[in-house]
Amino acid sequence: MARLENESGIRRSQYSRTDNRRTYAYVDGNTARKLQHAPAEKKNQTTSSNTAVRRRASRRAGMNMGYVLFLTASALITVFMCVNFLSLQAECTKLRREVTNLEVKLDSAKLENDSDYESIMTGIDMEHVKDVAMNKLGMDYAKKGQIVTYSRNDSDYVRQYQDVPEE
Repeated sequence: MARLENESGIRRSQYSRTDNRRTYAYVDGNTARKLQHAPAEKKNQTTSSNTAVRRRASRRAGMNMGYVLFLTASALITVFMCVNFLSLQAECTKLRREVTNLEVKLDSAKLENDSDYESIMTGIDMEHVKDVAMNKLGMDYAKKGQIVTYSRNDSDYVRQYQDVPEE
């Protein structure tokens, strides 16, 4: 910003800025002045085409054989990794479907077992079994001295490999 005083004593400020190859000047004061237009710039077509040619040449100069081989190798590695990823994803999807099918089979087997158990249990009269065991076979309830307890080792059942020692 420049402040100037002319011969009449009026102060003016000049601001200049460049915007799209034009220069504007602003003058402070209370009188309107005639604008002076800047001469039009001549477009030199040869210089713009020369710069474009230089840009293309510099781009081509960057594409030497080593750079091309590097780009080719990285593209091949990328394609290989994408194909490998897709094959692993397909295998994972296949295994999920197989697990789902096995779970469905397990559920159907459990339902079948439960229905078979219920049909067996409804067909057996437990009071009749108890009556036959006690009256015909001579069985009776165990007394306190006849019960022997064992500790289990994280399994659902106990296997007897030997006779139980009598104390």
